[in-house]
Amino acid sequence: MEKQGLTILLAAPRGFCAGVDRAIQIVELALAKYGAPVYVRHEIVHNRYVVEGLRAKGAVFVDELDEIPDDGCPVIFSAHGVPKTVPEAARERAMFFIDATCPLVSKVHREAERHFKNGRQLVLIGHKGHPEVVGTMGQLPPGAVILIETAADVQALEVADADNLAYCTQTTLSVDDTASVVEALKRRFPAIEGPHKEDICYATTNRQAAVKAIAQKCEALIVIGAPNSSNSNRLVEVARNHGCGKAMLVQRAAEIDWTWFEGVRTLGLTAGASAPDALIDEVIEAARERFALVLKEVRIIDENVTFKVPGVLAA
Repeated sequence: MEKQGLTILLAAPRGFCAGVDRAIQIVELALAKYGAPVYVRHEIVHNRYVVEGLRAKGAVFVDELDEIPDDGCPVIFSAHGVPKTVPEAARERAMFFIDATCPLVSKVHREAERHFKNGRQLVLIGHKGHPEVVGTMGQLPPGAVILIETAADVQALEVADADNLAYCTQTTLSVDDTASVVEALKRRFPAIEGPHKEDICYATTNRQAAVKAIAQKCEALIVIGAPNSSNSNRLVEVARNHGCGKAMLVQRAAEIDWTWFEGVRTLGLTAGASAPDALIDEVIEAARERFALVLKEVRIIDENVTFKVPGVLAA
């Protein structure tokens, strides 16, 4: 039987960002230099495929430091960042730790500290319970940061001094949604200080812009990413909000319900910042088995950002 035709519009940029690439490199370089095991607190990045691949090489993933024996092996903190109490606890136990926090998350941490030092109360826009948010709030004493998620939350805000406020944001939020929250903050608190440069990272911004560029041209769109990946979930929302109501998140090609493709002639495809190329290729090949496939990349910008690994691993 003749295969149905399917055009895939492949959004670019997509997949790994510089912070994710650096974090994975840190684990791999530590394994190469010190041997297994290398302990990693939390998932190094939000992707099961990546985590399982590193586990197979000798990485041991734990939830907290008290699960790690005092055996002198390296301990790595994830790309999402950690509260200050975590490295403090590691120092108390004389642990050899390496911080894989994305430099763009570290930038937000330094901003939070600067505002606190200058006597400002901090409003953080982010998702409650996300590791990055936990890490950012943990840079300051308890009560110094107020977390909000939506523009509606702004109206309920109770602050100590409306003239001494600042805001920061999680790096993986929806650009459009965050803009509306910031607008609401500035409307209610005209004196509020913002970051010198937008906190939402370049990779999040670019991947959302790439989805916007193809959303109206697709009958359906697939985002490859983990259910607990903030930036991946935002890509699904962006697709739905910009003309492609039939958008879904999958981790692997095996999860795809191909009956979902009935009537679909043009499919958008992208991947969150912690999804490797191998998973994108896997979905393309699975589609090729079922359809007469035409692949078109829609590139909106070239990315050339790289971050250095810590000096202890660079040699």
